[in-house]
Amino acid sequence: MAAVSLTLDEALDMTRTGDVWLFRGRKAADRAIQVATNSPVNHSGMSVVLGDLPPLMWHAELGRSLPDLWSGDRQRGVQLHDARESVLVWATRYGQRAWLRQLEPSVTSEMEDDVLRTIARLDGTPFPSTVQLASRWLSGRVPAIKRKIADVDLETAYCAEVLAVTYQAMGLLPGRRRASSYDPGNFWSGDDLSLSAGFVLGGEIAVQIPDAPDAPGARDAPDAPGTSRSISRRRSSRRRPWSAGRQLG
Repeated sequence: MAAVSLTLDEALDMTRTGDVWLFRGRKAADRAIQVATNSPVNHSGMSVVLGDLPPLMWHAELGRSLPDLWSGDRQRGVQLHDARESVLVWATRYGQRAWLRQLEPSVTSEMEDDVLRTIARLDGTPFPSTVQLASRWLSGRVPAIKRKIADVDLETAYCAEVLAVTYQAMGLLPGRRRASSYDPGNFWSGDDLSLSAGFVLGGEIAVQIPDAPDAPGARDAPDAPGTSRSISRRRSSRRRPWSAGRQLG
């Protein structure tokens, strides 16, 4: 199948809540994650697009380059960022390639409410240490007793775990599987990830990053005010013309 690529502006214009962002870097830490999880990618995030607000990125990372748009603070761990600025940081400052996978069909208003409740619950959760990260990922592969996702309280969380917890809260992934068993590669098309309720993720769309001398957050900047009160139930009518897939190259 022919490769598909979009500019960052085009990708942001079409994205809606539930779409998955994937990143691949070449630094030693990135390669270590890829090798350990047998995955071509090392970071994942999820779009949150509500009403007239700009697209947001829901993910977990070790850095605090950007202000968290839920708390208004710069913090490590689970964060809600402006999606454009987040992709630019990961591309230009961290040296990562970016892909977008679209969730089809569109999520319901109830699922968007589930996303907001998950953000309210997990935002600010610390990122685990390297030892904790390895331990959580390995222990997540031990068979678990079926339980409700609402009963799970995370003391630390990494990127794919946050994405899995959010998808579980939306009813897209089974709650019986531990969220800590997921890694970024599970959300790549080469993995057999089966979603519930008739939802599917499209193939990877390569995102072309514009040339920029400085990524957002590369220099110190004043914290932005929190926007949690601005995140309302207004719905987006963004078009989603792309669904073709590609293999990561």
